[in-house]
Amino acid sequence: MLLNIRFIIKMLGGMFILETLFLLAATAVAFIYKGDDVIPLLQSCGIMFGTGLVCYMIGFRANEYNVGRREGMLIVTLTWIFCSLLGMLPFYIGGYINTVTDAFFETMSGFTTTGSTILTDIESLPKGVLFWRSLTQWQGGIGMVVFTVALLPIFGGGAAQMFDAETPGITHERFRPRIAQVAKRLWGVYMILTIILCCFLWAGPMDLYDAVNHAMTTMATGGYSTKNASIAYWNSAYIDYVITFFMCIGATNMALIYFFFNGKYGKLLKDEETHWFYIFVAGTMLIVTFYLMQKGFAGSFGEAFRLASFQVATLVSTCGFATANYIPWGPFFWLIAIILMIICGCAGSTCGGFKMGRFMILTKNLLNEFKKRTHPHAVVPVRVNGHALSDEVVYRVLSFAFIYISLIVVGCLLLMVDGVGFEESIGSAVSAVSNTGPGLGSVGPVDNFSALPDFSKWVLSFLMMTGRLEIFTVITILLPGFWKQ
Repeated sequence: MLLNIRFIIKMLGGMFILETLFLLAATAVAFIYKGDDVIPLLQSCGIMFGTGLVCYMIGFRANEYNVGRREGMLIVTLTWIFCSLLGMLPFYIGGYINTVTDAFFETMSGFTTTGSTILTDIESLPKGVLFWRSLTQWQGGIGMVVFTVALLPIFGGGAAQMFDAETPGITHERFRPRIAQVAKRLWGVYMILTIILCCFLWAGPMDLYDAVNHAMTTMATGGYSTKNASIAYWNSAYIDYVITFFMCIGATNMALIYFFFNGKYGKLLKDEETHWFYIFVAGTMLIVTFYLMQKGFAGSFGEAFRLASFQVATLVSTCGFATANYIPWGPFFWLIAIILMIICGCAGSTCGGFKMGRFMILTKNLLNEFKKRTHPHAVVPVRVNGHALSDEVVYRVLSFAFIYISLIVVGCLLLMVDGVGFEESIGSAVSAVSNTGPGLGSVGPVDNFSALPDFSKWVLSFLMMTGRLEIFTVITILLPGFWKQ
């Protein structure tokens, strides 16, 4: 069957038109603070809306019923690419980022909620552009495409394919009969949590502007800050613990949080993946706390726990905020950091990474293999929440694990060929595929990616997008079989 190109163009046009609303919000902030970014933002709005209108008109009479998984995967992938190309315009037109490579890298890092930055002086940017930078992460957190699905009745058709292609996780629990209703309710939960966090931050030492920006990038588990020193700027235990708590919330399955808000507490409290995640996080926090005390990086248990809990939460949630430079903490913590950056949070959360659900399935499958050594004829299925998983799901997780590690290895090799150091290559590749933000070495939590060669930045941009879309979506498009009729 031929691809429904007109429908793809129509949906992209609808996405660009909706994206203009977010650019207008950033423009309003620029007007309020009377910054020099008003004109660049308005020009970007015009280009974004004009492009969207042209695309929508081209596909206006598209067949909305001849839509399948291929169209969904293409729409999602092209959305991330073209929204990053158009979303970089405020940075580039305003002269705040001088090269297309850097502007695209910064914007892709925003939309994919990676949080890696090439900016060396964040505080020099005007308020409107910084607000747009935070907005890119807030949209990417729950998924730009999920947002479009929520408003899909305006444009018509194709919701299921787009939802399946974009939403992260192993399986998707459709707790409402229509996909658009699912998306609306997930966005509702996401907005409520963002507002609650904003109020908590505003009650502390942050002003309203900083509270709004950090609430958006925390719930998105993105990590963009309005300060060069990130969260360390405030040096506040209150801010550290509030953001630590909400980073963990952001790494929890949003559908289960929705059920929790609706009084169905058991779905969240009895969920096996959630148990594994919080036990893993709590255990790692304690290990790092005692390590920091033993090595003299903290003078008391309270100080060590505050440092450890924040760094563990920011890495495992793929948020990427910083309150300390963990590079001097040594190889022991570096290895822990890599493990946290790979495993990450729960399926259905806003974070990237391999996901705790897949790690849990792999672990249980491994234990079952040991049982089969002594009882070769036994049928021992992998069970999650009391239900036996099909072999297809287990095989899919094994396949994902293989391609996930392969993508990191290929990324490392490409970066090393481009002259990037060993530590930086490993840290950058893992960070990009997992959408974590900081890496190791000279791209650690208090540094940035500005010194990397241009080719490496394009490689990392591709890895960020591929990791955000759960790898299979992007890689499938690159295979010849995808394009066959």
